[in-house]
Amino acid sequence: MGWGNIRERLSDSGLNWTSAELSAAAALSGAQVPAAVLLVWIESFSRDDYGAGNGGALGALCLLVSVPLLLPVLGMALTFVLTLPSVVLARLAARRLGGPSWLWHLVAPVAPALVWGAVTALLFSWPLTTTVGVLTALGVLPTLGVAHVRGRTWRPWGVWWRAALGSAGLFVLAFGGGVLATESGLIKQYEPPKLSTARLVGEWHGPHGAVLRLGPDGHAEAAGLPAEPSGDDWPEKEFVRCDGTGTWAREDGESDGGREGIGLRLKGDCGEETHWSFGGSVDAPELFVIFGELDGGEPTILRPARS
Repeated sequence: MGWGNIRERLSDSGLNWTSAELSAAAALSGAQVPAAVLLVWIESFSRDDYGAGNGGALGALCLLVSVPLLLPVLGMALTFVLTLPSVVLARLAARRLGGPSWLWHLVAPVAPALVWGAVTALLFSWPLTTTVGVLTALGVLPTLGVAHVRGRTWRPWGVWWRAALGSAGLFVLAFGGGVLATESGLIKQYEPPKLSTARLVGEWHGPHGAVLRLGPDGHAEAAGLPAEPSGDDWPEKEFVRCDGTGTWAREDGESDGGREGIGLRLKGDCGEETHWSFGGSVDAPELFVIFGELDGGEPTILRPARS
């Protein structure tokens, strides 16, 4: 079977793509990205940035500014990941099961969203429900757009300038919605928990087998716990891992950007006193520390041992 026969059979089944349809899919996919990035940035205000502060916000802002330059690439990537499978599924369903074509194009993005949601949940531990919802939302408009331009004589540039106008409108709507959500309290600014001494006493576990035991009398025991290196070791060593005993005390955090936490000093070769800041929430408290640059280092997080 030659390529001409394959194209003919695809055309008869409605599964072939025209340049206008491909342009519509890429343009509409890319048009949603600035608004999506803005909403994710606004939503991040409700989550713990682990002391990144302005550094994290500046990074998100730089990403937001650079997104328009990447829209064609991002749009094409989303086309092949979400829109193309959705359109194929919608056309097959409409052809074999009947019913309104627009309805199949509306619900079809759920299928590839479920597939990619499962992949990201498995590889990166992303929340399945949230990921599937976001991917479905990103796939609906381009899938419906492809159905809309099918059979029309639009040129590719005509689709792109319409998508650019729509992207600006979506961005304004997202900005207004984000401001309204933050001002109304729907998206609340994250605040670290205030933990009493009683909540701090006990055993805390961290990555790589790190254990910290805090006693009510200020006594501390550590195993495999990272600590601030001494002046002789820094900057050659970002941190040192320690086993031993020492002391701990609550701190108001005035010397650490306003974060309350504890000061931990371990005996022996465990370096300097390390400030562990409060994170998480009252119901799920955390202690964390960042070694190196605040806007570049990864936080080491300790959580209470399960009883």
